[in-house]
Amino acid sequence: MHRPTPFVAVFLIACCAANVSLAQIDRITGKNFATRSEVLARHGMVCTSVPAATQVGLDILKRGGSAVDAAIATNATLGLMEPVSNGIGGDLFAIVYSAKENKLYGINGSGRSPLGLSYEQMKSELAKLKRETIPPTGMLPISVPGTVDAWAELHKKFGKLKLGDDLAPAIRYAEEGFPVTELIAYYWAFGPRIYKGLPGAFLETYTLDGKGRTPAKGDVFKNPALAKTLRLIGEKGRDAFYRGEIADKIDMFMRENGGFLRKADFEKHTSTWVEPVSTNYRGYDVFELPPNGQGIATL
Repeated sequence: MHRPTPFVAVFLIACCAANVSLAQIDRITGKNFATRSEVLARHGMVCTSVPAATQVGLDILKRGGSAVDAAIATNATLGLMEPVSNGIGGDLFAIVYSAKENKLYGINGSGRSPLGLSYEQMKSELAKLKRETIPPTGMLPISVPGTVDAWAELHKKFGKLKLGDDLAPAIRYAEEGFPVTELIAYYWAFGPRIYKGLPGAFLETYTLDGKGRTPAKGDVFKNPALAKTLRLIGEKGRDAFYRGEIADKIDMFMRENGGFLRKADFEKHTSTWVEPVSTNYRGYDVFELPPNGQGIATL
């Protein structure tokens, strides 16, 4: 039987000891279990959950756009590429730091409940569903989408490029297609199970065959309807969404399917500029938006 020489034996023991030591950490330097090293940059930085959306923001900065231009561009792109978490049908909350003024600006872009849905009517509708809480899907939880108006307000105050320029990358990806990433494909697959029985064009819009087959990792997905919507907003501004044909179509859909949202709700919607609230934690001032957002829980 071949036996290791003393040198080899010592080397193996040292390697085993090193492996035991390394197993207790996940990096050579810096804080243990920080998962990733810090990203350092001189001129700008963009961070999103989708690399292609991150690149969109970086390209906007390279073109001379402001941080807000980049944020709008990446937000619009994420609404396309990560529809399980984002979209212009939702709300927007943002804190912007103005270095020139050394000041923080906060904006609450959440939408209100429909004017035609009173508290008493809400209770009556819940009773029909035999529920005490608002359901996560259906017509009852729908409020006015606030994202587009918040884009417009932020762009008016901090944008350097045209709003259409900010939305152009998302429009291009929506028309030409983009490869779906693994994690998004995983969550996307839950969509048909949740929305299949609800009214609307979910299957036609968000499945590859119009029947329920969602994109797998690497599949190229297109959303021409979203491209058309974003192009209208880029060309005509926020009123295309809140006062034009988009609001008209949503109003019609709601009436046909027992919903409560109306065009009048869209026309009355405005975002709200708010003063961020803060607390001091271990010598650091931490800022969040006041309620109705969830920032107060962080503080």
